[in-house]
Amino acid sequence: MLAPIDGTPEVIATEDDFAHAIAILANGHGPFAIDAERASGYKYSQRAYLIQIKRAGGGLHLIDPIPFQSNSLHPLFLELNALIQSDEVILHASTQDLPCLREVGIQPATLFDTELAGRLAGLPRVGLGALVESLIGIGLAKEHSAVDWSIRPLPIAWLTYAALDVELLIELRVKMIELLSTQGKLGWAHEEFAAILAAAPSEKRKEPWRRTSGMHKVRKRQVLAIVRELWRVRDDLARSVDVAPSKMLSDAALMELALHTPKDRKEIEKVLRPIGARSRWYENAPAWLLAIELGLALPESEWPELRLVSDSMPPMKLWKERFPAKFAPLSHARLGIAGESALLGLPPENLISPEIVRRLCWNPPTGSTEVLQVNEVARALTELGARPWQVLAVAPILATALLEKEPVLALVPPIENSDVPESPDM
Repeated sequence: MLAPIDGTPEVIATEDDFAHAIAILANGHGPFAIDAERASGYKYSQRAYLIQIKRAGGGLHLIDPIPFQSNSLHPLFLELNALIQSDEVILHASTQDLPCLREVGIQPATLFDTELAGRLAGLPRVGLGALVESLIGIGLAKEHSAVDWSIRPLPIAWLTYAALDVELLIELRVKMIELLSTQGKLGWAHEEFAAILAAAPSEKRKEPWRRTSGMHKVRKRQVLAIVRELWRVRDDLARSVDVAPSKMLSDAALMELALHTPKDRKEIEKVLRPIGARSRWYENAPAWLLAIELGLALPESEWPELRLVSDSMPPMKLWKERFPAKFAPLSHARLGIAGESALLGLPPENLISPEIVRRLCWNPPTGSTEVLQVNEVARALTELGARPWQVLAVAPILATALLEKEPVLALVPPIENSDVPESPDM
């Protein structure tokens, strides 16, 4: 499919057109298919630059949210939100779009996530294009997924691509419901969707600069202090002009500056030339030099530790050697969950979050050293955020695993890199 059946609609950018679109949607029926396009990799913010909505009998609409954004939510978005809360909202990979939709005032009351549904159904590929092709038999033209959606005016080819993201979502939902019902998993899916809507916003990282690529190269605390100062300056500059930090200065360039501490613009160029840095580093050279000076001037008492000190669990790679009493039940838990997920036909990380399993094994519920009641494990799983269907499926497995004293000798499938969904081809 190269374009929507009824063609690519005009972009809505005025209040009159927006109000008219809401009236048309209100005359439709059934769930709302919604998608949003951001400018990730180009802009600092994660705001929506285009919102696509389709409803049976209510047409397909492309809304430019930028003209309607101010310090408060626009009344028309509040009106749209009241309308969509009257029925189910269909999103693909909902956790990616919900934050920017909520930013403009769109708060679904009921959700159906086609990407997550595909995972629960055990389908091998869960990108939107793959699901539509395998379940509906139609191929979608998908070639503009990584473009800069902040550009105005948006090219017609991009708008067509965006419209196709919602063109068949309603039909895809019908197919997914049929498939999940056949597998006896539709109730599981609804529990998962409700949990997504109820989830609290992610907490900000304590020291986000530690996620700079190349940190493994740092062996001295003072260099770490310079990395921190460079990261902070870059972040402030990027936020002030709404440009992705990597466009201001790549992580690779930042790390080279921290390791070599150039003293002037000429030395910066000498340091960055070998890595082919093509960023806006030159125009902001004074800021980078100032950050380096600040890092060098800090007293040792203010240098960050090489490792982040926290009360969380130690890294997984240390468990086997340093914490064998914790590693033994974890290895059995992994093996049991891998086997159960294979029987149920879904990925292990969707059967139960590996983070929950690790926390349970690190701090198991109190009980007899010989008998651990399943209900005690079930209670602990619930407190850690597991859904009822997950608790029912894995509590007996984990109750048995927590009593193990020796690790599994067989190779245990690694499932710790888990709760990151596949990047959908949207």
